[in-house]
Formats: sequence, structure tokens, C-alpha cells
Amino acid sequence: MSAPRHPDRIVIMASIDDALHFSKEDRERIIASYPVHEREARVKGLPSIGSGRIFPVTEESITIEPFARIPAHWVHIIGIDFGWDHPFAAVHCVWDRDADVIYVTKIYRVSEQTPVFHSAAIRPWGDWIPVAWPHDGLQHDKGSGEELRSQYARNGLNMIHERATYPDGGNGVEAGIMDMLDRMQTGRLKVYSTCREWFEEFRLYHRVDGKVVKERDDLMSATRYAIMMMRYATHYKPDEDDYRYDENRRSANSTTGY
Repeated sequence: MSAPRHPDRIVIMASIDDALHFSKEDRERIIASYPVHEREARVKGLPSIGSGRIFPVTEESITIEPFARIPAHWVHIIGIDFGWDHPFAAVHCVWDRDADVIYVTKIYRVSEQTPVFHSAAIRPWGDWIPVAWPHDGLQHDKGSGEELRSQYARNGLNMIHERATYPDGGNGVEAGIMDMLDRMQTGRLKVYSTCREWFEEFRLYHRVDGKVVKERDDLMSATRYAIMMMRYATHYKPDEDDYRYDENRRSANSTTGY
């Protein structure tokens, strides 16, 4: 997690590669001796949870550099997790259906802000993109009586008509976690390297006494909802105005633009 900055304090990360008194062969032997899910912490000094960690996979195995361009036939979806004291979170995912690989490309996580604020932050990702949301979106505002999900729809987000569930109607947390883990282990869930806060949560997501700790898991939950509702993902479909604009551009003067 990110610590508050202080002018008299600095954090310096050191990895085993900085331990030059070990030979290359010794470093490789030491790294190989660690369990896979502990290597980031032990080798690079990155904070993580040990035996209770929910996703025992390496960051390298799921990290990918951002694409210069997302193929037009890939479909898009946004997952959100409502919050006030704990952060509201959103993830933008694209799905390559041919290879069955899901990519997390954008994230957003902010506390103590209104639906108007959050909607304005997410809308530039594409107001046509379906938004998956959890069951608490059905709660009513105490003042207006309006459902929470309706407030986001009114502010321009394309909220899916039903709460996040699997096709059979189930929405269990453990089922969603296992779905994500299975994708990670088989190379079918990748995350842009730029999604730093996503990886912060990923490292610290853990269980105590077998139960998932529901803290600092906002982006994990948003990702789970997006994957759960991936059947609603769609690709961009230009409307009539877009076609009309394209036709006008094709016939426009190359100098003036009109």
C-alpha cells in the first residue's frame, strides 16, 4: 500500500539482485526455493500476504504492457463496487473472445464522493460500455428514495438492467474468486502494468481462518463483477450521427475541414 509521504522519510526497495555478494547461480537457486506466491515479497521486497493469500500467482504471470490499440472486435465491460468510507472502485475490461482472455485496462478508486463525481470520472471510458454492479445498487437513497444504480444511470453510465450474477443466478464470492484464479493460472486474465492500485490490492488480498478479509478489496470486487457479467460485454457500435460525421469528413475540403 502507498504510505503517506513525509519530507524526513524515504522508502528504498531492494531486491535480491542488489545482493551482489551472491553469485548469479546462488540467486537463482534461492529464488527457486521460495513458493511461487511468496517470490515478490521475498525477492523484491514487495508487501504481500503469505499463507493466507487468495491469489497465489506471481505478478509477472498476469502483468502485460498496455496495447497501443485494442482490436475493434474485442468486447468491453466496466465493473463497479459501490463505496463511501471504503473506496468506490471501477475497472474497465476488454475480452478477446477468440482466445478467451480478459484484460484489465483501466482502474478508478476514490473515497467519499458522490455518484455524480464517480460517473463523470468513468464516463470518458465510453458511455456506451455496459456497467456491471453488485446487489447493493438496489438500495434506495434515504432522501430521494431513488435506487443507487439509477443515480449512476441518470448520470450517463450504461448500467446493466440486473445486478451482477452468473448465468445460473449465483453470485457467490468464492465462485468469483475461483473464476479469477483459474483465469490467472491459465493465462486468461491479464492486467495492464499501469494499474498500480490493482496490484496493491492483489498482493494484500487474503483470508483469515479461511474467510476472505473484506478490506482494501474494492478493485478486486469490481473485477469480479465485470467477469461475472462478461456475457453482457459489447463492442463499440457507431450510431447514425457517427456515420453521418464520417461521410461529411470524407467529402470535406482537405484544407478547411468542411
